[in-house]
Amino acid sequence: MPKLKTNSGAKKRFRFTKNGKVKRARAQRRHILTSKGNAQKRRLSTPAYVSEKDELKLSKLMPYG
Repeated sequence: MPKLKTNSGAKKRFRFTKNGKVKRARAQRRHILTSKGNAQKRRLSTPAYVSEKDELKLSKLMPYG
């Protein structure tokens, strides 16, 4: 059976943690940050995790973790 290719878009956006969860960045953190408060920017800088249903889809896009 041939090797499966990892989706390059998913490779750049998601990281797997040691216990198998998928970590992602939050939206609203790229530009126009002057209108956002410090608390909001700090909250947006914390990592978020992908839902379990979407983890199943990502496992097909990233077969080698």
